[in-house]
Amino acid sequence: MGRITLDRPEAINAVDHGMISGIAEALDAWEHHPDIRLILLDGSGDRGFCAGGDVRALREQILAGDAAAAMGFFRDEYALNARIAEYPKQIVVFADGVTMGGGIGLASHASVRIVTERSRLAMPETRIGFTPDVGGSWLLAHAPGRIGEYLALTGGTMDAADAIYAGFADHFVPADRLDDVRHALVTRADPDTPTEIAMLFDETPDASRFEGARAWIDDAFAAETVFEIIARLRERPEAEALTTADLLETQAPTALTVTLAAVRSARGLSGLRSALAQEYALVEWFGRTQPDLVEGIRAQLVDKDRSPRWKPASLAEVPADTADRALSFTPTAPLWS
Repeated sequence: MGRITLDRPEAINAVDHGMISGIAEALDAWEHHPDIRLILLDGSGDRGFCAGGDVRALREQILAGDAAAAMGFFRDEYALNARIAEYPKQIVVFADGVTMGGGIGLASHASVRIVTERSRLAMPETRIGFTPDVGGSWLLAHAPGRIGEYLALTGGTMDAADAIYAGFADHFVPADRLDDVRHALVTRADPDTPTEIAMLFDETPDASRFEGARAWIDDAFAAETVFEIIARLRERPEAEALTTADLLETQAPTALTVTLAAVRSARGLSGLRSALAQEYALVEWFGRTQPDLVEGIRAQLVDKDRSPRWKPASLAEVPADTADRALSFTPTAPLWS
């Protein structure tokens, strides 16, 4: 077994460019290695697998006018996401604890995706004026019903049961059994069957909250626009629908508009690589043309005042052609050469 451990626990293992390169180099070295039969990817510390990418560095690069460096990071990150999905040997991931943003890109495209009672998965990009990436739009597009739109727009957090229900994970294993899973992956006679090994320790989690919420989620988030989604939420009798409407009205209007279109567009794409290419163009569109990304990172992660000043400030002010312009944006260099 080849083992890759994210080892930046002070930042909940948020990945920087060097870590992305290191993972890719390990996968390259092991792809044809005769003694490596499977890969384990996990994180150090007890707070989480990976809190995402280093978006503070992204903000600094944009402010410095170095968009090329920022796009270089995303290019390598997305190539790694696709490589994990297509890797010829099975990759087992322990998405234990916080697994968000870039952490989803590492965990949720793997062969065997294990979550625990501590797992908290999310794609919270709209909260920083951005859009789900790292193949997140592909995963969200294929979640049951309108769960994908709900998660994409709200940035909502999933526990283990939710993640399995939404298609972001496969198996629930208690955190105190993860060492036993590691041991079994190394010592069992047939290491080519990690799914069967995971199932030895798999327990049935409680029911996902989505099972009881599908009626109002599917009704509201099927609406054509974000404005109409909010209106439908306010017509629902469920208290959670009303709080969701309140939340959406605090998110970046441009990010909400583009994200809704991106998830729905991803449903019609041919595969993960196509979704990553769409996301890559959107990243550059946000970074080069939209002030909200820099402002959202400032408000949430730099100054932490949680008071972003979005431009435009309301959905009513978002130009009608915004999503079309974003989705038709041509990046300065293609993702796939």
